[in-house]
Amino acid sequence: MTIPPARASARTDRPDGEGGLPSVREVLSLEALRAGSPEVLADPAALDARVRWVHVADSAGVARLLDGGELLLSTGSAWPDDPALLTVFVDELVDAGLSCLVLELGTRWAETPSAVVDAARARGLALIVLHREVKFVAVTEAVHRRIIDDQSVALRLREEVRARFTGLALRGAPADHIVAEVARTLDAPVILETLAHDVVVAEVPPEQEDQVLTRWEVRSRLAHRGEGPDDWLIVPVEARGIRWGHLLALPGPEHPAGRAGVVQQGALALSLARLGDGDGDEWGRIGRHRLLDRLVVGRVTGQVAPAVRVEAAGLPIEHAQLRGLVVTGVAVTPTAADDAARTIGGRALAGSSPLGAPGAAGAPGAAMLLSLPARERVEDDTIRAFALALGGDPERVVVSVGSAGVGLDEGLASLQEAIDLSRESAAPRTTVAVPEIRRIERRPLTRLIAALRDDHRVIDHSERMLAPLIDHDLARGGGDLLAVLEAMLAHPSNRTAAASASHLSRSVFYQRIALIQDLLGVDLDDGEVQTALHLALLVRRASVG
Repeated sequence: MTIPPARASARTDRPDGEGGLPSVREVLSLEALRAGSPEVLADPAALDARVRWVHVADSAGVARLLDGGELLLSTGSAWPDDPALLTVFVDELVDAGLSCLVLELGTRWAETPSAVVDAARARGLALIVLHREVKFVAVTEAVHRRIIDDQSVALRLREEVRARFTGLALRGAPADHIVAEVARTLDAPVILETLAHDVVVAEVPPEQEDQVLTRWEVRSRLAHRGEGPDDWLIVPVEARGIRWGHLLALPGPEHPAGRAGVVQQGALALSLARLGDGDGDEWGRIGRHRLLDRLVVGRVTGQVAPAVRVEAAGLPIEHAQLRGLVVTGVAVTPTAADDAARTIGGRALAGSSPLGAPGAAGAPGAAMLLSLPARERVEDDTIRAFALALGGDPERVVVSVGSAGVGLDEGLASLQEAIDLSRESAAPRTTVAVPEIRRIERRPLTRLIAALRDDHRVIDHSERMLAPLIDHDLARGGGDLLAVLEAMLAHPSNRTAAASASHLSRSVFYQRIALIQDLLGVDLDDGEVQTALHLALLVRRASVG
């Protein structure tokens, strides 16, 4: 059910749906009715109908006096004898919206007419007979008191809900916090999605994630077209004529303030938060951005497969190739990354700039998963076109690209390759007018380390080889021997370039090299030693990052 965002409860005496109105079942528990030895003669499910008011009448033409939602008290003294007319009588009551028909036996009818029972069951009308005489005025007073008390509670809770979500909006609460509060209030799954039906925030119990998020886009589109479940509440998130997405509440328990009212207040708070979002990309940061960051460190919780979450966020996995990318040198937002990916026929899920990558301490950059058609060759020109679409100064942009993967596990492995690749020292650029492309296929050693990063043997090798340098740097509170060694290995045949990369003079650089050789007890001109040290540095960079 789609609800207009600004629809207010104009009639406070009739709260929408479940809020503030007792059910027939609840009315039956009142002592005033129990005194009449009530018996339910219709489908018990009909007892869930809500009672708005009580009406007392014996006339067979009472239907024209009803507004809907009434409980009708009657002795049946003016009802017709003809079964066909009694059936018409019940049909008219149902068509008028009657919630419950209560017949007191003994005045006119010794037993309930079978035509009335059959018609009530056929139309789903709650039918109750009283076997003892009761004061109708006492029943009316008891039910009306209950209705008024419940409405007072509902109005108070509505005001509390309104104040709570208004306060969240005024305090600048982020969208994920607002959605979490809606879900907590309703005790039901709540989803914030974009206009493209990509999941931004999913507040779903872990045991329901697979059921809720699988094929989300398809199911959401059906729900918006009215072809999905009737018990989904859908409220647009919009303000000043701009619609950004929708807030959806899935089935859950009734709420005294009305489930629809709670969702509307949540959507209003989200609209206000969106208006106050300075860079306009908060939804990207809290949705796709955080999802990818959690995937990288293995912190996606719940029983749902991570691939379901990723596809729900809008990144195709099935029938696609995934490549991990790290872009540095340009500010990248999740929305900008996805827009740039669309220019090359793909989609992108962007996260943070990885630790250890150039510019990670405050400068721009981002790690991301790029989804492209499964059999498409991804040449350097394609990656450059993607990087150029991100904007920024192409002479400063560096894109590290992992290998092609099928499925999320291989995609995340590719992303780890790209992250490791991005942490390597920059080589002299031959072309500065376009973004630099680093590909894992051209760095076989880095690719090997990415595959063996969790193997305790390579980690032990790295620690044993580099321990003297690490201890030396730590003892001096920020020594540079590891950095000097890395620069030397990046320029093994050109000590001048290595010194320049270390930002040291040649004489100081040679002093550092001599100290490294003494501490390690090795010859740094030996090719095998250089390979072993390079391997150790790559392992350390991958594990520390």
